[in-house]
Amino acid sequence: MDDSGFDSRAHAELTYLEERLGELDPDQVEVSTSAGVLKLELSDGTKVVINSHRAAGQIWMAAVATAWHFDPLADGRWVAARTGDELRPTLVRLLRERTGVDVAL
Repeated sequence: MDDSGFDSRAHAELTYLEERLGELDPDQVEVSTSAGVLKLELSDGTKVVINSHRAAGQIWMAAVATAWHFDPLADGRWVAARTGDELRPTLVRLLRERTGVDVAL
């Protein structure tokens, strides 16, 4: 995938996440973006940062002293090769564990 294709796909994923998470109660999950970086501040104080990394061709997520590097798959999913974790289910699990909020992504 070339840089333009990656940028388009990563931007679409981050926009989707921002829109869906923006529907949540801001007292539970505060959502903000800056320079293409999606930031979540959870009600328990946890901070989650999600951004695209063109040079690596990945979406990176960091939270709770853990970092994930998600690669794009042909079927539209973003999966961390090292762990097999998928971006959306991992984020859903993190939100549920930390705030009790259940969101469908």
